[in-house]
Amino acid sequence: MSLLKTTESKILACIKNDLWARFVTLANQDRIWTLSLTNKGTPKSAEQAPKTPLVMVHGFGGGVGLWIRNLDALSRSRTVYAFDLLGFGRSSRPSFPSDAAKAEEQFVDSIEQWRQAVGLENMILLGHSLGGYLATSYAIQHPSRVSHLILVDPWGFPERTKPETQQSEDQGAEAVKRPTIPRWARAIVSILSLFNPLAVIRAAGPWGPGLVNRFRPDFKRKFEDLFDDDTMTQYIYHCNAQTPSGEVGFRAMSETLGWAKRPMLQRVHLLPPSMPVTMLYGARSWVDSSSGDRAAEIRGKAHTKVLLVDDASHHVYADQPDDFNKVVENICKSVD
Repeated sequence: MSLLKTTESKILACIKNDLWARFVTLANQDRIWTLSLTNKGTPKSAEQAPKTPLVMVHGFGGGVGLWIRNLDALSRSRTVYAFDLLGFGRSSRPSFPSDAAKAEEQFVDSIEQWRQAVGLENMILLGHSLGGYLATSYAIQHPSRVSHLILVDPWGFPERTKPETQQSEDQGAEAVKRPTIPRWARAIVSILSLFNPLAVIRAAGPWGPGLVNRFRPDFKRKFEDLFDDDTMTQYIYHCNAQTPSGEVGFRAMSETLGWAKRPMLQRVHLLPPSMPVTMLYGARSWVDSSSGDRAAEIRGKAHTKVLLVDDASHHVYADQPDDFNKVVENICKSVD
């Protein structure tokens, strides 16, 4: 954990706005590692009501450091919070149940306990990948707390496609188009059914950072103008070289090849029609944006917008940070 703390400190040193980093202790005594940022240059009027804060939830195997290209820009006009999900990064690593619904509920309950501990009445809730899935589940259960739901390349929305043999029998019907999963993702999910998904990183020991570089060279490239060394891949490694916890919960929620056991498209109708939802996809991502279109169809007349970011893969916020920040900032302005 000390190596993770050191690597993260190097990343957070890039932040120019006022940063407060601390552990938030939940009612059940779990601790959530939390960042809050405010713009020190913004004059505050006594009569002006504070703007709705933006809360950012990372994806599987990630942590708050991955938002380094976004935190300063998005905290110019409002407070931004980012936290390590329960079981990931520097947050507590409790045991998770093997039941999909119970594992999901443990994640969602930790988010609600975090909100209560921080003292937020409502928020603009943004989630990436697994964070998008959990943010949607949270918004369904606590709709009065979410002013706008922003889902960035969310995981776990579509139902699992039929096997290829079955699809070939259905050629007369409309074919189900399966997203192309990159080689690194296939390598990870191939061990999902036998081990915890990140077991290979821990088993590699001192060779783990090199393994991350080999399978995820894109992480280094995405941040190479900020760091000319392996800072970001070291960060990913140290986030995931610890005692398995959140990944156990993720495994409980996942089918083979990473499909969700409880697909979110089966539940998006439970979001209140009054809640605006924006789904933001990378045009080159392996996550199929048609799930966003389907979610918009299910929600009918409710405000649901689906946007594609050109030349961006799954990590939209790092591939095209300027475009990503502009879209998110415009959404925030639409709230207040």
